Amino acid sequence: MISPRLRTPLNPRRLRAHLRRGGLVAYPTESCYGLGAAPDNRRALNKILRLKKRPQGKGLIVAADSLQRLRPLLRPLSAADSRELESVWPAAKTFILPAARRVLPELRGRGRSKLAVRVPDHALVRRLCALAGMPLVSTSCNRSGGRPCKSEREARRLFGRQVWVIGGRTGVRRAPSEIIDWDSRRLR
Repeated sequence: MISPRLRTPLNPRRLRAHLRRGGLVAYPTESCYGLGAAPDNRRALNKILRLKKRPQGKGLIVAADSLQRLRPLLRPLSAADSRELESVWPAAKTFILPAARRVLPELRGRGRSKLAVRVPDHALVRRLCALAGMPLVSTSCNRSGGRPCKSEREARRLFGRQVWVIGGRTGVRRAPSEIIDWDSRRLR
Protein backbone atom coordinates (compact mmCIF):
# COMPACT_ATOMS: atom_id res chain seq x y z
CA MET A 1 0.00 0.00 0.00
CA ILE A 2 1.20 3.51 -0.81
CA SER A 3 1.84 5.98 2.03
CA PRO A 4 -0.67 8.84 2.36
CA ARG A 5 1.98 11.58 2.50
CA LEU A 6 0.91 14.80 0.87
CA ARG A 7 3.50 17.26 -0.43
CA THR A 8 1.56 20.13 1.17
CA PRO A 9 -0.99 20.09 4.01
CA LEU A 10 -4.58 19.91 2.80
CA ASN A 11 -7.39 21.90 4.41
CA PRO A 12 -10.50 19.65 4.52
CA ARG A 13 -12.95 22.61 4.51
CA ARG A 14 -11.25 24.12 1.48
CA LEU A 15 -11.30 20.75 -0.32
CA ARG A 16 -15.01 20.19 0.42
CA ALA A 17 -15.92 23.73 -0.67
CA HIS A 18 -13.93 23.34 -3.90
CA LEU A 19 -15.68 20.06 -4.73
CA ARG A 20 -19.17 21.37 -3.83
CA ARG A 21 -18.62 24.34 -6.18
CA GLY A 22 -17.96 21.92 -9.02
CA GLY A 23 -14.18 22.11 -8.83
CA LEU A 24 -11.92 19.32 -10.07
CA VAL A 25 -8.88 17.76 -8.40
CA ALA A 26 -5.97 15.77 -9.81
CA TYR A 27 -4.35 13.33 -7.40
CA PRO A 28 -1.94 10.37 -7.39
CA THR A 29 -3.36 6.83 -7.55
CA GLU A 30 -1.84 3.33 -7.76
CA SER A 31 -0.70 3.73 -11.39
CA CYS A 32 -1.10 7.35 -12.51
CA TYR A 33 -2.68 10.66 -11.60
CA GLY A 34 -6.46 10.58 -11.35
CA LEU A 35 -8.94 13.32 -12.15
CA GLY A 36 -11.70 13.69 -9.60
CA ALA A 37 -14.85 15.56 -8.65
CA ALA A 38 -17.90 15.26 -6.46
CA PRO A 39 -19.94 12.39 -7.93
CA ASP A 40 -23.25 14.22 -7.42
CA ASN A 41 -22.26 17.50 -9.10
CA ARG A 42 -23.50 17.52 -12.70
CA ARG A 43 -21.47 20.60 -13.62
CA ALA A 44 -18.25 18.98 -12.38
CA LEU A 45 -18.98 15.70 -14.20
CA ASN A 46 -19.61 17.55 -17.46
CA LYS A 47 -16.41 19.54 -16.94
CA ILE A 48 -14.42 16.30 -16.59
CA LEU A 49 -16.00 14.84 -19.72
CA ARG A 50 -15.30 18.07 -21.63
CA LEU A 51 -11.67 18.38 -20.43
CA LYS A 52 -10.93 14.74 -21.23
CA LYS A 53 -12.94 14.86 -24.49
CA ARG A 54 -14.58 11.67 -23.26
CA PRO A 55 -17.91 10.38 -24.63
CA GLN A 56 -20.82 10.62 -22.15
CA GLY A 57 -21.89 7.04 -22.74
CA LYS A 58 -18.77 5.51 -21.15
CA GLY A 59 -19.41 6.43 -17.52
CA LEU A 60 -16.84 7.18 -14.84
CA ILE A 61 -15.35 5.29 -11.89
CA VAL A 62 -16.01 6.39 -8.30
CA ALA A 63 -13.43 5.81 -5.55
CA ALA A 64 -13.99 5.97 -1.80
CA ASP A 65 -12.27 5.25 1.47
CA SER A 66 -14.80 2.53 2.35
CA LEU A 67 -17.73 0.54 1.03
CA GLN A 68 -19.88 2.44 3.53
CA ARG A 69 -19.16 5.72 1.75
CA LEU A 70 -20.14 4.17 -1.61
CA ARG A 71 -23.49 2.76 -0.39
CA PRO A 72 -25.62 5.87 -1.21
CA LEU A 73 -24.58 5.49 -4.86
CA LEU A 74 -25.50 1.80 -5.03
CA ARG A 75 -28.62 -0.29 -4.87
CA PRO A 76 -28.78 -2.20 -1.57
CA LEU A 77 -26.24 -5.02 -1.38
CA SER A 78 -26.82 -8.38 0.25
CA ALA A 79 -24.87 -9.10 3.44
CA ALA A 80 -22.85 -11.73 1.56
CA ASP A 81 -21.95 -9.28 -1.24
CA SER A 82 -20.96 -6.64 1.33
CA ARG A 83 -18.69 -9.10 3.16
CA GLU A 84 -17.08 -10.23 -0.08
CA LEU A 85 -16.40 -6.67 -1.25
CA GLU A 86 -14.97 -5.70 2.13
CA SER A 87 -12.68 -8.76 2.05
CA VAL A 88 -11.28 -7.74 -1.37
CA TRP A 89 -10.86 -3.98 -0.82
CA PRO A 90 -8.71 -1.95 -0.60
CA ALA A 91 -7.24 -3.17 -3.87
CA ALA A 92 -6.64 -2.12 -7.46
CA LYS A 93 -9.99 -3.67 -8.37
CA THR A 94 -13.02 -1.83 -9.70
CA PHE A 95 -16.39 -3.54 -9.52
CA ILE A 96 -19.42 -2.72 -11.63
CA LEU A 97 -22.47 -2.80 -9.37
CA PRO A 98 -26.15 -1.81 -9.74
CA ALA A 99 -26.43 1.97 -9.29
CA ALA A 100 -28.97 3.74 -7.11
CA ARG A 101 -31.63 5.57 -9.13
CA ARG A 102 -30.33 8.96 -7.96
CA VAL A 103 -26.93 8.47 -9.66
CA LEU A 104 -26.50 10.98 -12.47
CA PRO A 105 -26.34 9.58 -16.03
CA GLU A 106 -23.07 11.48 -16.61
CA LEU A 107 -21.55 9.35 -13.84
CA ARG A 108 -22.90 5.90 -14.67
CA GLY A 109 -22.94 6.48 -18.44
CA ARG A 110 -26.00 7.33 -20.52
CA GLY A 111 -28.39 4.40 -20.80
CA ARG A 112 -26.57 2.36 -18.14
CA SER A 113 -27.93 1.16 -14.81
CA LYS A 114 -24.65 0.16 -13.18
CA LEU A 115 -21.78 2.08 -11.65
CA ALA A 116 -18.04 1.32 -11.50
CA VAL A 117 -16.76 1.70 -7.91
CA ARG A 118 -13.59 0.96 -5.97
CA VAL A 119 -11.76 1.36 -2.69
CA PRO A 120 -8.21 1.95 -3.92
CA ASP A 121 -5.00 0.40 -2.68
CA HIS A 122 -3.52 3.90 -2.42
CA ALA A 123 -3.85 5.38 1.05
CA LEU A 124 -3.67 8.96 -0.23
CA VAL A 125 -6.81 8.49 -2.38
CA ARG A 126 -8.66 7.02 0.59
CA ARG A 127 -7.45 9.90 2.76
CA LEU A 128 -8.68 12.47 0.20
CA CYS A 129 -12.13 10.84 0.22
CA ALA A 130 -12.18 10.88 4.03
CA LEU A 131 -11.08 14.54 4.16
CA ALA A 132 -13.66 15.48 1.51
CA GLY A 133 -16.36 13.51 3.34
CA MET A 134 -17.47 11.98 0.04
CA PRO A 135 -16.45 9.54 -2.68
CA LEU A 136 -14.54 11.03 -5.61
CA VAL A 137 -14.75 10.44 -9.32
CA SER A 138 -11.56 8.59 -10.28
CA THR A 139 -10.74 8.71 -13.96
CA SER A 140 -7.25 8.86 -15.41
CA CYS A 141 -5.79 12.35 -15.70
CA ASN A 142 -5.45 12.58 -19.48
CA ARG A 143 -7.27 13.42 -22.66
CA SER A 144 -9.38 10.48 -23.83
CA GLY A 145 -7.08 7.96 -25.53
CA GLY A 146 -3.92 9.78 -24.39
CA ARG A 147 -1.20 8.67 -21.99
CA PRO A 148 -2.19 9.27 -18.34
CA CYS A 149 -0.21 11.81 -16.32
CA LYS A 150 2.33 10.15 -14.03
CA SER A 151 3.34 13.21 -12.02
CA GLU A 152 2.12 16.44 -10.49
CA ARG A 153 4.10 18.37 -13.12
CA GLU A 154 2.45 16.51 -16.02
CA ALA A 155 -1.02 17.09 -14.55
CA ARG A 156 -0.33 20.82 -14.18
CA ARG A 157 1.05 21.01 -17.71
CA LEU A 158 -2.01 19.27 -19.19
CA PHE A 159 -4.82 21.02 -17.30
CA GLY A 160 -3.19 24.11 -15.78
CA ARG A 161 -5.46 26.14 -13.51
CA GLN A 162 -8.60 24.25 -14.54
CA VAL A 163 -7.80 21.59 -11.93
CA TRP A 164 -6.51 21.70 -8.33
CA VAL A 165 -3.46 19.42 -8.51
CA ILE A 166 -2.65 17.62 -5.26
CA GLY A 167 0.97 16.58 -5.04
CA GLY A 168 2.06 13.12 -4.00
CA ARG A 169 3.58 9.88 -5.29
CA THR A 170 1.83 7.51 -7.62
CA GLY A 171 2.07 3.81 -6.92
CA VAL A 172 4.20 1.36 -8.86
CA ARG A 173 1.41 -0.33 -10.82
CA ARG A 174 1.76 0.02 -14.57
CA ALA A 175 -1.80 -0.91 -15.47
CA PRO A 176 -5.02 0.70 -14.26
CA SER A 177 -7.27 -1.18 -11.84
CA GLU A 178 -8.97 -4.35 -13.04
CA ILE A 179 -12.64 -3.74 -13.90
CA ILE A 180 -14.92 -6.63 -12.99
CA ASP A 181 -18.66 -6.96 -13.51
CA TRP A 182 -19.95 -8.04 -10.09
CA ASP A 183 -22.89 -10.09 -11.40
CA SER A 184 -20.88 -12.21 -13.84
CA ARG A 185 -17.49 -11.89 -12.07
CA ARG A 186 -16.00 -11.30 -15.52
CA LEU A 187 -13.19 -8.90 -16.36
CA ARG A 188 -14.11 -6.03 -18.63
